[in-house]
Amino acid sequence: MENTDNCNCNKNNNQATATGGAVYGLGLIGAAIYFISAATGFWAGLLGFLKAIVWPAFLVYEAFKALGA
Repeated sequence: MENTDNCNCNKNNNQATATGGAVYGLGLIGAAIYFISAATGFWAGLLGFLKAIVWPAFLVYEAFKALGA
């Protein structure tokens, strides 16, 4: 006999992933606008866009630095 209790175990994980993707996407757009608007030239703007892609790393780094960890 097959156990069917676990057949829907991934439904909630998909919803959490979608929410995280939306938050990351909005953060990406906001960070890109911020970094590119502060840029003084093309290469600074390109660097700003690259920073916008990895903005969560900056956020976590600054949070740990503020907490003294």
